[in-house]
Amino acid sequence: MPEAQPDGTGLVRHDPWLKPYEDSLRHRYRRLSQRLREIEVAEGTLLDFASGHRRYGFNRGVHAGADGVWYREWAPNAAAMSLVGAFNGWDERSHPMTVDRYGVWSVFLGRDAAAAVEGSAVKVRVRSAAGVQDRIPAYIRRVEFDADGSNARGIVLLDRPFTWRHARPTKPKAPRIYEAHVGMCLERGGVATFDDFRERVLPRIAEGGYDTIQLMAVQEHPYYASFGYHVSNFFAVSSRFGTPDDLRRLVDEAHGLGLRVVMDLVHSHSVKNTVEGLRGFDGTDHQYFHAGARGEHPAWDSMLFDYGSWEVARFLLSNVRYWLEEYRLDGFRFDGVTSMMYLHHGLGQGFSSYDDYLRWGIDEDAVTYLQLANIVAHEVDPQCTTIAEDVSGMVGLCRPVAEGGIGFDYRLAMGLPDHWIATLKATRDEEWRMEDMFRTLCNRRHMEAHIAYCESHDQALVGDKTIAFWLMDKEMYWHMSRAGRHPVIDRGLALHKMIRLITFAAGGEGYLNFMGNEFGHPEWIDFPREGNGWSFHYCRRQWSLADDANLRYAGLLAFDRAMLALDAGGRVLASHGAELLAVHEDHKLLAFRRGGLAFLFNWHPTRSEVAFRVPVGSASGRMKCVLNTDATEFDGFGAVAGDQTWPVVAGPAGGGHVDVYLPARSALVLGPCPA
Repeated sequence: MPEAQPDGTGLVRHDPWLKPYEDSLRHRYRRLSQRLREIEVAEGTLLDFASGHRRYGFNRGVHAGADGVWYREWAPNAAAMSLVGAFNGWDERSHPMTVDRYGVWSVFLGRDAAAAVEGSAVKVRVRSAAGVQDRIPAYIRRVEFDADGSNARGIVLLDRPFTWRHARPTKPKAPRIYEAHVGMCLERGGVATFDDFRERVLPRIAEGGYDTIQLMAVQEHPYYASFGYHVSNFFAVSSRFGTPDDLRRLVDEAHGLGLRVVMDLVHSHSVKNTVEGLRGFDGTDHQYFHAGARGEHPAWDSMLFDYGSWEVARFLLSNVRYWLEEYRLDGFRFDGVTSMMYLHHGLGQGFSSYDDYLRWGIDEDAVTYLQLANIVAHEVDPQCTTIAEDVSGMVGLCRPVAEGGIGFDYRLAMGLPDHWIATLKATRDEEWRMEDMFRTLCNRRHMEAHIAYCESHDQALVGDKTIAFWLMDKEMYWHMSRAGRHPVIDRGLALHKMIRLITFAAGGEGYLNFMGNEFGHPEWIDFPREGNGWSFHYCRRQWSLADDANLRYAGLLAFDRAMLALDAGGRVLASHGAELLAVHEDHKLLAFRRGGLAFLFNWHPTRSEVAFRVPVGSASGRMKCVLNTDATEFDGFGAVAGDQTWPVVAGPAGGGHVDVYLPARSALVLGPCPA
């Protein structure tokens, strides 16, 4: 019997509780199908539609048989437009533009003008009901500023060949992601560059055992302290960090080291600025964004796209294609997906019912857009990785579009860092509940892959604390030397390793770490701003702390590398979820199995377990220690020998167990000894 055509209800096979919502799922799928049909009728294919960057902005072309450069801009409510720039003395009479019936303005630059405009500073002078404004072209690929950050202007970049030396690495079974911000990657104060990151940080990431880099703040943004999330120019590389070719060299060298590169893609909102950004481009408040109050984010002080608009969809989908093709990126972490999918932006919502995902408060245009964006990304590069920043738990977010899903590969497990920070703030570790901890780590939608993490850049920003700082605080300033011991530091280092290990082993199908947190980077991140005297003191990474063998940071770094090595070939993260083996609340003991390994934790502050009995499945053989958080090389006490093995004792009902000595505040990972 032939397989039924997809109608969006395939998700029900994985989750029978969705049966009452089949009509809502069909509706979601019909909207996508209708949009695809409209695009195919009007444009040919979805990828043709997602090629706006090849038509709009500045592109080489032909007019009346002559070679030159076309400049096109969509501005349906403008009354007149002219291209102005250094190449024509900023004279609006020199290159006036004409408009077609779709509101697309254009001007053709012949050979001489085309040669002059390449590399030139430009703007487009827009006359509208709002007056006369000089604006940066929407599809511009380069923006420059004066030294003080003022006087933004577009720079015309035309296609030029770049020599790529390395192929893209194969998509991993489960990514081990290093989240990084280029500008703050050096120890000295100031803004680092793509070249700085390529030369000094890429080798660290590769040596650490990560296989994917997540780059923040790549798209141009006028305010540095926004962390790159208030984007002004969506096709332009952040000029603070270097040129487009500098970014290409970074990506190419990362590929040569076996590292894939995904970038934070901000399509959830846009900066309010009119000088640098898109707001009021054609004199209205509804060209790229929703009109009125709906067009402004109530919490982010930014503008909200109208995803139902034909040209807005073209602009954003073309942006997806552009970054993948022009920079050979390997995927995206889509920012603010929760805010996009709901008319209430997720603010103050508990998301306690499937009604919240499928019936109430849904921005259907945004959901359709995200489905299209995932289709485009995976058609351009079938090995592309897409990650959704979503706290809501949207149904089907990480399932194929053909099933009625939204098509992401992974969702960030955003509840995990919230859990850890809330736990560290409010509860003594003597009171932590073992089974609650395990269930929280494993609480995710079945058949939808998640990226686990203890903390990201959010927890490191000023106003909050990293896990290391919650655990050790000011004592880190005085007692991180290996020359002596301090109880606060001993406790902090032990729990830091254990928190990371249990999150890594049980929390998801991928893992993420923010730059520097792998060695317990002290203090917080505070970007230069008026409130701190425009200081860079806290906007940097102190790598020397981890490189100093006399300091205890080195032990945390060594542990992070050993932990990631457990996942060689996707052994842990790509395997089925964790299976609980043993739990003892009073003694703070917890054990589970994943990927053929047994993870044993003793969270008790003082009580070492002489014989922690853990079932291991097999009825014979021996188990060996493959990782010990308390090992001396990880700055622990070394109470369990590194070459320790344990005999498997057969049980009366089949299977077997091991009896393990497990020191207080430590964890062991056991694997089978070779036969």
